[in-house]
Amino acid sequence: STVLIMGESGTGKGLIAHSIHKASLRGEGPFIYVNCASIPENLLESELFGYEKGAFTGARDKGKVGKFELADTGTIFLDEIGDMPLHLQVKLLHVLQNRRFERVGGNKTIQVDVRVITATNRNLEEMMRDKTFREDLYYRISVIPLVLPPLRERKEDILPLARFFLQK
Repeated sequence: STVLIMGESGTGKGLIAHSIHKASLRGEGPFIYVNCASIPENLLESELFGYEKGAFTGARDKGKVGKFELADTGTIFLDEIGDMPLHLQVKLLHVLQNRRFERVGGNKTIQVDVRVITATNRNLEEMMRDKTFREDLYYRISVIPLVLPPLRERKEDILPLARFFLQK
């Protein structure tokens, strides 16, 4: 199932995503991390889905494999999903529903078997009301929603964490 991890920056969403991957049946497969906020909007589609030779100016001669293909039989972790532009949300929804996509500039359908874990520090329900995040995508990615409270709300965790880091 897809997992949506919500929490403030620095709460450990990436650690939880990696732990979910490692503890799952896909744990031996690839774990591909994508920060949706750090990749420019005009490049995000080709990073996620790859592209074919000549798809755009500056494209590699042989094309490029996308992150979804790299994650096949494993997990793709889409961090900062709330920063994904609306037009890519549609394509992501299609991949989640059908487990297939086409590379940018391509016409060959690529089938993938991938688990999707997403994370955000944004309020996606508010974004849905503002029409900046698709409601259908929200329900597709939040099959298993997890909320990570900040450490200030988990004071009982401070001492065990301090001991752990001191041992390290």
